[in-house]
Amino acid sequence: MKISIERSVLLKAVSQAQSVVERRNTIPILANVLIEAEGDTAQFRATDLDIEVVDKANAMVERAGATTVAATTLHEIVRKLPDGALVTLTDDGASGRLTVEAGRSNFSLATLPREDFPVMATSEYSSNFSAPAPVLRRLFDKSKFAISTEETRYYLNGVYLHISDSEDGKVLRAVATDGHRLARIDADLPEGALEMPGVIVPRKTVGELRKLLDDDDMQIAVSVSETKVRFATPNITLTSKVIDGTFPDYTRVIPQGNTRKLEVDATEFAQAVDRVATVSSERSRAVKLQLDEDRLILSVNSPDSGAAEEELAVAYNDERLEIGFNAKYLLEIASQVDRENAVFMFNSAGDPTLMREGSDASAVYVVMPMRV
Repeated sequence: MKISIERSVLLKAVSQAQSVVERRNTIPILANVLIEAEGDTAQFRATDLDIEVVDKANAMVERAGATTVAATTLHEIVRKLPDGALVTLTDDGASGRLTVEAGRSNFSLATLPREDFPVMATSEYSSNFSAPAPVLRRLFDKSKFAISTEETRYYLNGVYLHISDSEDGKVLRAVATDGHRLARIDADLPEGALEMPGVIVPRKTVGELRKLLDDDDMQIAVSVSETKVRFATPNITLTSKVIDGTFPDYTRVIPQGNTRKLEVDATEFAQAVDRVATVSSERSRAVKLQLDEDRLILSVNSPDSGAAEEELAVAYNDERLEIGFNAKYLLEIASQVDRENAVFMFNSAGDPTLMREGSDASAVYVVMPMRV
């Protein structure tokens, strides 16, 4: 195999591949990227057996062929080469070495046979549709902060992507929760998605997928089966196993009867929470909200490090209320708001609180209070 490829094109393809590769591997071949060259295309494939990413790039192929080489090493080499360099990759097969040349730089890397490289089995996808990148980006970006990191409740370690009913009909919905907070984001139902089975997309896949969704004009082809999900652009295909488990009935957690309404500037609120939380002890990080007519006082009282208080002008005209929250959870939820105002709906100091963005009901967040 012998190919020449522009450095920036190669870097983009290899960086996507190396981020999928697990750093600590017991199977040496899984640390490698499979390079396949044919026609005028080079294909870079990496997998950790749960996720597989394939990136196609234009290349001058002098000699077709395939080999596997350490993904992180190749990525580091390409990253350090000068911008605009033309990189030549040569593998003669017999020596078990891949030569990387660019200008006066020359590297020789150990390879492993392509036959040993595991390729993810293709599965029949029961549902195929396409969605604009910004729609998928919003679904995952706004929900991923609530993904649980608790390994015992593995079925919460991802975003539950499914079709659901809303007031305006069927929607494509993403939900994530860790038991302390919940995010539920809706998007218009893409054509052809109605029969899609509900799947839990793992946290790592959500992170890798984000790299495919930067181009606002891009349409992403989505394929879903009971066991796998695939997202594809013309150049990159990301295939992932889904979490084998049942996502809990999240609708029971979303409060319906919260009537006390607080409207606040989302940015001001987030900044104020951040400031007062500076003195809170890391372990509890509790912030107390005192609500009076059109007035909100945020306070933190930490016996070890001190106290802080800040007052905000808000829209609130209900009974006086004192309620406490984990500062980190409040900050993460407030930072999801794209609109000017965040609307909080309270019931009592011990009940879950609902938040949405202004009058937009397509993004709903729930956060559990804590005693302060």
